[in-house]
Amino acid sequence: MAKDVVELLDHIEWTGKRQLHIVGLSMGGMIAQELGFIENLRNRINLFIPRNLDRQLEMVKHNMFTPSWLLLPDGEGKFPTNGDRVAAQDLRKRMDHEAFTRKGFILQAIAAGWHHKSKEQLHELADNVGRKRILVMHGDQDRMITPPHGKVLRDELSTEQEEVQWKFVEEKGHVLPWEWRGGFTEMMEEFWGKTEGLDDHDGEEQPLAVSES
Repeated sequence: MAKDVVELLDHIEWTGKRQLHIVGLSMGGMIAQELGFIENLRNRINLFIPRNLDRQLEMVKHNMFTPSWLLLPDGEGKFPTNGDRVAAQDLRKRMDHEAFTRKGFILQAIAAGWHHKSKEQLHELADNVGRKRILVMHGDQDRMITPPHGKVLRDELSTEQEEVQWKFVEEKGHVLPWEWRGGFTEMMEEFWGKTEGLDDHDGEEQPLAVSES
């Protein structure tokens, strides 16, 4: 999947130095890490054979979002609550049998569940990108990828002399762009602004990589 991203970027000629901001959510964070190892570019699964659809939807909501957010009115006003929107979106995805297949689901689960980067590899990634150009962000109520994993990622990307940027978001779950929409957007814009002012010697030829656990 990381190679697919590289091919797409090459095709649309987004190949300039420090031209890219990479944001990865969940498995996308794993892909973002892999991008740092490709050509100097520049969860665990919770259910396979659920008992019934209602149970599946409840597990999706429970693992990915906080209960308080699920009960809030839908921000766009099309559903009674955020939880209803999540359920409707998941149902729509499941009804698309061409895009959402059992094989694809299982392969994604395997790719995410078996993804691994050693401490040495993460140090190499951070050395190349530049620690000031990396932000690790994690919701403190994330049940899909629990908070200790985010802290391990932060610590293994950092050194005693320099840490990567780190944001532990309180009262939020796995999908920060949904639950913390305004704050997430504001923080990304602020972070990107800071990185664009960094010296090019802070990191090698790789782009800014933002990995969200």
